[in-house]
Amino acid sequence: MRTFHDLFRTPEFTPLFLCTTGHAAATTVSGLALGTLVYSSTGSPLLAALSMFGPSLAQVVGALALLSAADRLPPRAALTGLSLAFCLGTAAQAVPGMPLSVRFTVLALMGLLASLVGGVRYGLLHEILSRDGFLIGRSTLNMTAGTMQICGYALGGALLTTASPRVVLLVAAALHLGAAAVERGGLSRRPPRAAGRISVTRTWKNNALLWSSSPRRHVYLALWVPNGLIVGCESLFVPHAPGHAGLLFAAGAFGMLLGDVLVGRFVPRRWRVRLGAPLRLLLAAPYLVFALRPPLAVSVLAVVVASVGFSASLLLQERLMELTPDELSGHALGLHSCGMLTMQGVGAALAGALAQGTSTTTAMALLALASVTVTLALAPGLRPGGTGSSTTGAAAPDPVPPSGATGG
Repeated sequence: MRTFHDLFRTPEFTPLFLCTTGHAAATTVSGLALGTLVYSSTGSPLLAALSMFGPSLAQVVGALALLSAADRLPPRAALTGLSLAFCLGTAAQAVPGMPLSVRFTVLALMGLLASLVGGVRYGLLHEILSRDGFLIGRSTLNMTAGTMQICGYALGGALLTTASPRVVLLVAAALHLGAAAVERGGLSRRPPRAAGRISVTRTWKNNALLWSSSPRRHVYLALWVPNGLIVGCESLFVPHAPGHAGLLFAAGAFGMLLGDVLVGRFVPRRWRVRLGAPLRLLLAAPYLVFALRPPLAVSVLAVVVASVGFSASLLLQERLMELTPDELSGHALGLHSCGMLTMQGVGAALAGALAQGTSTTTAMALLALASVTVTLALAPGLRPGGTGSSTTGAAAPDPVPPSGATGG
């Protein structure tokens, strides 16, 4: 599968694409509205950053307790139910006079449920597409997320000039409801990918199995940490430029979209390993310019260029699937998603704390420097023939047979 035309001719990909689009749009619009609402009422960069990205911290609980469900629930029912839960949670944020503690409790519960989304959705994608179609399929879903972020931040910013954040939150809730309708009506009924009981014990065993392989550990760390630190930079856009935050977010989404198009569609396999390290460095290096307190135009350009580097995660996810048994694909992708979003929450908290004590521009530059440092430290284990990888793509032997990880 080498073209987008072939991809959209594959049964069930289109409805999965549409519901992913709705979810991305709803999350984008609600995040901007909530960040604006919290910042306007508290004046705190930390609380504004946590309102937008803090719920990701709850994903670590889901990764430790719920991920065995990613392969043990019927995908259509799971995705539909999760979308309905997000609809209710987003609508609840629009209730006037909600105490800050209650608001963040609702956000934490939504983050906990969101820990299942990546595993269920991308495990289903792995089922719908052949193994050689996963990269282009995943990049296409990333592209729609990037496009919806551009449109969502533009729409959210426009709505916030004419309506209150609470009205914008209700618009986001309606988008979640639309995604649920597409999932229920467009996806076929499929059995779970794995048999057995959903349990915390099984989640821990599968996590331990996935983490036991040195190549997978390096891939997971490269997926989680540099990405999370740069999202921490993005979490400061609202306090850094309250009147232009939507423009900065849209610039980041455009850069991510550009990178996904180039890497997902046009980069041949022989170049993918070589491009991984430069793309991971590109993700962080442009943010160093914020140490100079650049004007808005330079800031926008830096954000666009840096966000192209997010496409490195596509190459790492393809590598992860090469290292993972099919019956653990949903759990492995769910662990990636949970870890990534958790680290984004950590990055947002760290960014907010640094900005409270210094400035938003200083905090962005420090996080970018930390991301570059982590990328360089992980590079030896990700190179072909390095300590954490191989030129053949074969995983190190698992300590127990993969079939044992999926039993009840």
